[in-house]
Amino acid sequence: MKPPYKKEMANWLVSNYRVSIQRACRCVKLVRAMYYYKHHRRDDTLLTMRMKEIANTRVRYGFRRIFVLLKREGFSDNHKRVYRIYKASGLNLRTKRPRRSRSAEHRLERLDTQAINKVWSMDFVQDALFNGERFRVLTVVDNCSKICHGLLAGKSLKGIDVATELSRICLVEGCLPQRIQCDNGSEFISKEMDLWAYSNGVTLDFSRPGKPTDNPYVESFNGKFRDECLSVNWFLSLDDVRRKIEDFRWEYNHFRPHSTLNDLTPKEFVNLHHEMTSPRKTGQLKTRENRAILII
Repeated sequence: MKPPYKKEMANWLVSNYRVSIQRACRCVKLVRAMYYYKHHRRDDTLLTMRMKEIANTRVRYGFRRIFVLLKREGFSDNHKRVYRIYKASGLNLRTKRPRRSRSAEHRLERLDTQAINKVWSMDFVQDALFNGERFRVLTVVDNCSKICHGLLAGKSLKGIDVATELSRICLVEGCLPQRIQCDNGSEFISKEMDLWAYSNGVTLDFSRPGKPTDNPYVESFNGKFRDECLSVNWFLSLDDVRRKIEDFRWEYNHFRPHSTLNDLTPKEFVNLHHEMTSPRKTGQLKTRENRAILII
């Protein structure tokens, strides 16, 4: 029997039989120190309030991302305590997507994605306005940094639109990718895209028909994009779509922690990569190596 129940029994003996607390504890075999013990629980009000604010603002964030955001804000509670409060507050996020069997075939050889802006991925996502009018969004993602370079929305996007958007992104980034992974959609196999890729020396890496797993990076992004933006917003017009998806792109690049980047945001990962590979940092490392050689 647990001490709380023994304490209730001791109180019953004291109130009904007028015996002393010492004798009542001895009868129920309860240590008197445990009888007098009082709980000193920490106040979870502030943590619970902030956790609910994050969950209500970003409805598709699960426990892990909420925990990372709380750590950023200075909360020192460990994951076990935060998860206990997370469950007690009823914030458990239910995933309704069914598990599918994995393909037995091996994927094709892919280019190494250890360098930023070396390999990009692009795909289309489809949704509708409030009145049922369909629109499409072109998504362009860097495979290494996971940063979203662009989201182009339109009702009728063609190959020339894709080529124009890629040219704009390359102008902003100041570089061209070596390879772009995409599916066999009509926009990607068009003459305009073929001319753009040939003129800029970019290889278009098409996935196998019926194998979306050949392009996993943009498929993963599309799932987050639909889950956290398209499914939680009500779009009134195409301009409203462009404004809201651009807000999501900024949040995804600058605020949302990414688990594969050690809980950094894509922008933080890019900045850290530039700091580590900058000429000044490289020169400092070489100077230290030369000094070490001289000492030896």
